[in-house]
Amino acid sequence: MKTRPFVHLHLHTGYSLLDGATRIPDIMDYALESGMPAVAITDHGVMYGVIDFYQTAKKKDVKPIIGCEMYITKDRHERGESGRVPFNHLVLLAETSEGYSNLLRLVSKAHLEGFYYKPRIDLDLLSQHSKGLIGLSACLQGQVASFLRNNDEKAAEDSVQTYKDILGKNNFFLEVQDHGIPDQRKVNELLKRLTKTTGAPLVATNDVHYLKKEHAEAHEVLLCLQTQTVMSDPNRMRYSTQEFYMKTGREMEAIFKEFPGSIDMTLEIADRCNAEIEFGRLHFPTYDVPQGMSEKQYLTELAYEGMKRRYGLKDPKKPKNTKEREIIERFKHELHVIEVKGFINYFLVVWDFVNFSHEKGIPVGPGRGSGGGSMIAYLLGITSIDPLRYELIFERFLNPERPSAPDFDIDFCQSRRGEVIEYVKQKYGREQCAQIITFGTL
Repeated sequence: MKTRPFVHLHLHTGYSLLDGATRIPDIMDYALESGMPAVAITDHGVMYGVIDFYQTAKKKDVKPIIGCEMYITKDRHERGESGRVPFNHLVLLAETSEGYSNLLRLVSKAHLEGFYYKPRIDLDLLSQHSKGLIGLSACLQGQVASFLRNNDEKAAEDSVQTYKDILGKNNFFLEVQDHGIPDQRKVNELLKRLTKTTGAPLVATNDVHYLKKEHAEAHEVLLCLQTQTVMSDPNRMRYSTQEFYMKTGREMEAIFKEFPGSIDMTLEIADRCNAEIEFGRLHFPTYDVPQGMSEKQYLTELAYEGMKRRYGLKDPKKPKNTKEREIIERFKHELHVIEVKGFINYFLVVWDFVNFSHEKGIPVGPGRGSGGGSMIAYLLGITSIDPLRYELIFERFLNPERPSAPDFDIDFCQSRRGEVIEYVKQKYGREQCAQIITFGTL
């Protein structure tokens, strides 16, 4: 038998920026080639790569396990007076879709509330968002391993019990790792005793940072970029061995033959992790229209005001010539499509923050891209280019056959765009807002 079923539950992708050197498509191909039914993503303190990882895994018929290697500290609000505040590592995996949501909250709050050199959580925050999560004790930087390195078995036992109390008695596991580091072998021997005293099972992991053993040197170059040093520097940060690659199940079985059950435990945990990510449903905030009016009525009222302002119609309900009838017909056609597609509220939200900018004297661009083809956008002041004059096509922006949401490209004054963002956060709620991140590849 060439392959041995095994699942990597501790793995860093390229989204562990300047630290992970594994490309997601390569991970999936190698998992299939090696007979691995599933694989986890546990990037350092972030979940940037989850969607890419999840969708690629699904396409390759590999089960994706969503996780994160968190930085955990005593108090996430603490800031050091003369240096960094100590922290440990903790691997969290989403067992359920609720666990995935909790993982998102933990990572978000780690950045918004706990960021100090690293995005950090604490036990208090973990307790608030623990449901549906499975915890692994992590590497030598984990709290349990740190205590064992210092020969404090009582503190290690207490730490395990704390995590079991928070996550659930069957939801915390002790990671055994062996990258040829003496301290790991010392800790592993102590973990054998700890699993008996605490009941927390052992699970074999390899702290994956690159795909193959021969990629170790390339990974060292990546670390040099991170730490702003060069390969010729004898004091540069480096991993002490070349064992942080995506080992096969057979390799892992050979390494951990003294830890029976630790390989099969990866399969059991993988079988339990069934978080699903929903796609295809749009999540827009809601614009509150004036009392007694529907969203359609309010949008129509705003558009009629725009007709008077843009085209000089005195009474949009009673067009008096061919030109005015053309305007009304175009309006009715666009409104019908917008209504059928369910985007009336979307238009109102966009109009709201663009209108805020106009009222506050914040410069706004005339509108770019396909949004310029919407006459209703022009009437609402979202765009400033007359689509009738320039024969711009509404269907390029939105039509019943297009499944995706319409896209408005709006430019705000660079020095005052923060005011617009803050307005949107205040009005619709900070948890309803997000900004887009862009990644380059190396």
